[in-house]
Amino acid sequence: MIDTAKLKQTVGELDEGTVNKMLDEFLASKPSGDDAKKVVEACQQGMEVVGNNFEKGEYFVGDLIFAGELLTACIDKLKPLLGSGGGGERGVIVLGTVEGDIHDIGKNIFKGMAEAAGFKVVDIGIDQKAEVFVQAVKENKPKIVGFSGVLTLSIDSMKKTIEAFKGAGLRDGVKVIIGGNAVNPEACAYVGADAWTRNAAEAIKTCGGWV
Repeated sequence: MIDTAKLKQTVGELDEGTVNKMLDEFLASKPSGDDAKKVVEACQQGMEVVGNNFEKGEYFVGDLIFAGELLTACIDKLKPLLGSGGGGERGVIVLGTVEGDIHDIGKNIFKGMAEAAGFKVVDIGIDQKAEVFVQAVKENKPKIVGFSGVLTLSIDSMKKTIEAFKGAGLRDGVKVIIGGNAVNPEACAYVGADAWTRNAAEAIKTCGGWV
């Protein structure tokens, strides 16, 4: 089994070569899906290291962008072990970053894992108004809607979007999960969501339970 603590640190150091070598060796060992999920969690924890280094001024925006690309590449390597490959047989998820927020790293990680777990994901992008989410739900008839938000102001946008769902008569037909650094139990209750998470692997487990 891969050394997950070392993998976490290596991802945090943005050492692409070593990360790829570790993952290739891991895949060559013919691991289980559960093992792969643990590796994904270690990679995500590495992103926490990246975030801490950014907050300390040791990393810059370019480093965050590279970190997101590195993590997406890691997920792509592990996709075959994580699920059925995204055929959509488990239902549709509409996903987007809410109005006022342009962050998409966490959203993209969740998208990759959800597709690997057998969901069809309709990603409407970043900084999306409530009306865009409403239209996407009407057009795609998802079982689940995911809101992503890193900034504190995104919480009010999430609440506004759920209120728009209610106004359009859509709220009872979907489960809403919110994710990002800004969310917590209090925020979940405030916006009226069904669940919250800061971990994509946990989010996939929650969505799987709903379907």
